[in-house]
Amino acid sequence: MYRGEYRRKCVDAATAVKQIKSGDWVDYGHFLCSPVTLDDALANRAGELEGVNVRGVGYAGLPKVAVADPSGRSFNYNSFHFSGGERYLHDRGGCSYIPVLYHEANRVYDEGDMTADVFMAQAAPMDESGFFNLGIANSFQYSQIRNASTVILEVNKKMPVCYGGYGEAVHISEVDYVVQGANPGLVSLPRIESSDVDRAIARHVVDRIEDGSCLQLGIGSLPNAIGRMIADSELKDLGVHTEMLVDAYVDMYRAGRISNREKANNPGKMVYTFALGSEKLYEFIHRNPACASYPVGYVNDLHRIAANDRVVSINNAVEVDLYGQVCSESSGFRHISGTGGQFDFAYGSYHSKGGKAFICLASTKTDRTGCVTSRIRPFVDHGTIVTLPRAAVQYVVTEYGVASLKGKSTWQRAEALIGIAHPEFREGLMQEAEKMNIWRGKRRAGAGVALSLAG
Repeated sequence: MYRGEYRRKCVDAATAVKQIKSGDWVDYGHFLCSPVTLDDALANRAGELEGVNVRGVGYAGLPKVAVADPSGRSFNYNSFHFSGGERYLHDRGGCSYIPVLYHEANRVYDEGDMTADVFMAQAAPMDESGFFNLGIANSFQYSQIRNASTVILEVNKKMPVCYGGYGEAVHISEVDYVVQGANPGLVSLPRIESSDVDRAIARHVVDRIEDGSCLQLGIGSLPNAIGRMIADSELKDLGVHTEMLVDAYVDMYRAGRISNREKANNPGKMVYTFALGSEKLYEFIHRNPACASYPVGYVNDLHRIAANDRVVSINNAVEVDLYGQVCSESSGFRHISGTGGQFDFAYGSYHSKGGKAFICLASTKTDRTGCVTSRIRPFVDHGTIVTLPRAAVQYVVTEYGVASLKGKSTWQRAEALIGIAHPEFREGLMQEAEKMNIWRGKRRAGAGVALSLAG
């Protein structure tokens, strides 16, 4: 029924990107739904166009438009959340960050704060009902589609078809041009082996997870460690309500730890807004009715997160200062990632009945020269971005323990955080805390005992 319309809208990539004019705003699909063939075709117009503003989200690799025009005369590249490639570009002045609370991203488009002249993304092939599944990134793509003047889809036969609640597909009637892409395989993130530090942090967290908890995990070696530890545990009837679906959930599901039976929202479903991991994950979510993708405005809604009981939120940080401020986006002026949904889940999980929000980080970091520094800092460096204000933080976890910050005064917070810092840095942190007038530990009887017990 829709094949005729499909054929009329099919063009090659070069023809499709001719719709883009100087000064246009062009939105790219998110994460592994970012355009590839279309990006290459648009990059070929470098020098011809001027002042085209491109917005991406976690582009896998390096967007060709930024590489083809490092001067920024033709293309000005921006991102809502940095990938490694976008971080590389930012370091060289080729990418700007767009601050956003992830749960608000649909709204900024739906209410007209942001619009685009052109939206371009990869999608799965059209089905018999005329729909293109948006694959592994529901996110806020459909809001962008509804508010774009021109919609161009790049078909990738290897894109998983991901079932959802809504926002996971777009109809041919809403699409202006269809391009047959090169069908690249989805980028498979390398498996990062967990370290002894990761496993120590994971034990502190997993020991505090109860049967029937509803999980949100970030990405990296720590979630892998937590997933394996839970898979090997006796926990049961866990649920999933998470912005990002990662390999760890597959391990837990196959081990029988996840049932989603005790969730108040979407019982029986693993709810997520985008997926990122290995081929194992992409095969798992393809046409799997146990999984349901929703727009981020649904998944990360603060009240919807809190509606499930015993929500456990587990996220990483770059550093934490003695006030309890969490920095997860930058180190000084070097931008690393983005706000993402860290604020959403830290806030939402704490307001869940029995909920717990964990911020996890190794106690130290080692730079390229071999210099070791503490990631528990007296105060954030000049230019460093605070992702979570101190009042929003519940638990901070390192390999040395768990600091509970809710309801604590400044001296209690400082003492708790010093207690989970690496032992080699505790004395220096105590001295700095006294200078900052937020701790009087040396003049309080028993302070040293408290610190030694915390370590």
